[in-house]
Amino acid sequence: MRPTKIAILALSLSGLSAVAQAEPVSQDFVPVSVKSTSAQSEAKGFIEGQSLSGSTRNWYARERATRAPLFKYYKSDGSQHDTHSRDNWVQGTILNYSSGFTEGAVGFATEVAAYNAIALEQGRAAVAGPNNRTLTHSDGDVIGQWSKMGLANVKARVSNTTLTAGRQSIDTPVIAYIGNRALPSSFEGVSIRSEEFDNLAFDIGTFDRLSTRTEQGTSKFVAEYGDRAFEADHVNIAGVNYQPLKSLKTSVYVSNVEDLWNQYYFGANHELGDSSVLSLTTGLNYYKTKDEGKSLLGEIDNDTYSLSFGLTHQAHNLSFSYQQVNGNEYFDYLHDTNAIYLANSLLSDFNGPNEKSIQIAYVLNMAQYGVPGLKFNLYNARGWCIDGTHYSGTGYDVKNLDGENHYEWGIGTTYAVQSGSLKDTTIRATYTAHRASKNQGDGSLDELRIVTTIPFNIL
Repeated sequence: MRPTKIAILALSLSGLSAVAQAEPVSQDFVPVSVKSTSAQSEAKGFIEGQSLSGSTRNWYARERATRAPLFKYYKSDGSQHDTHSRDNWVQGTILNYSSGFTEGAVGFATEVAAYNAIALEQGRAAVAGPNNRTLTHSDGDVIGQWSKMGLANVKARVSNTTLTAGRQSIDTPVIAYIGNRALPSSFEGVSIRSEEFDNLAFDIGTFDRLSTRTEQGTSKFVAEYGDRAFEADHVNIAGVNYQPLKSLKTSVYVSNVEDLWNQYYFGANHELGDSSVLSLTTGLNYYKTKDEGKSLLGEIDNDTYSLSFGLTHQAHNLSFSYQQVNGNEYFDYLHDTNAIYLANSLLSDFNGPNEKSIQIAYVLNMAQYGVPGLKFNLYNARGWCIDGTHYSGTGYDVKNLDGENHYEWGIGTTYAVQSGSLKDTTIRATYTAHRASKNQGDGSLDELRIVTTIPFNIL
């Protein structure tokens, strides 16, 4: 659900004189060097460096199935009924306290965030729960208001290396929080982030519980597309981010999802040229997934990649991307995470077995026309050759997928307030249409989503 826009090549159609006046991104080599400054040496103290901030988000989504009913709801008598519609409307609020780091060679700090959700739409038939949008009881009865500790951790820092233990947010290609609902997900575990070099950073971590977007408690890790009866007790990760050129960023990550899979990721982003004239941008994302340990989901042997290009000229960005799954099962990632750094991950992930997909997208930034903060976007994506008929495992329901196809288009607008008491408030409205062949898993539906997020600072 995260289309990545990344860069490799640029060219100008405005003539050599225009290029000479532009300021293209430098292609200089960046040697690996130790940072000259230490974040810990600049620590202000536990109280002196503290902050209290947060945000409140009004999240509304209206879905309508255009062919067969895609949703179910329970009546008060316990009977279950099919429905073509689903409406979710939730107000989510986050209050985040972060202390400063204590002074000294080793600094200590803490972070605590309280999450609260209020269901503004509480009709059983409207919400069509349980789902991952509005918290309900198992019988579909909406829970009107609920709260939890979304973050609760302690940190220790030496120089530019920080250890975090407890419930935390982390964003990597193999485990990443997802924040596209009223509240985000988070994880319980221990992680280390080291940034001792100017252009080289390391991540390592181990996690044992997931706090989902719509859940008061925690749960073990499961696959997004596989049989969720099989759980992983631990997820272990390690990764390196390296910037060899000022215009080139690379990353390599590996994860071990205990008894489910090992996953390996490589990503490269490069930029050449100047967007004030014309730049062409591209990027590569590649995942290799193999079953591991007890192989609870059965045999997994999956290679998936995406390649994207983007042309930018001042206010205009036009991008193209191609994505391909090589494997008889879905390309999979952890449930309730955003660990899918693929270009065509949209409303649909376009990740069916052996699926090929393309996307074309356009973004207009109205800052160039005197309205900073206002953007418009539209896209169209198509997937084909979905084939699970050769799958011999047990963890994925794909054997009925034989030549399936689908397409998706969307249009949206975002406005970010630039000044005043509501500065950085964002309002986003999107309309998405998805159409699928009979057995493709996402179905045919239209969705209208309106999200308003208001940040605030207290300390």
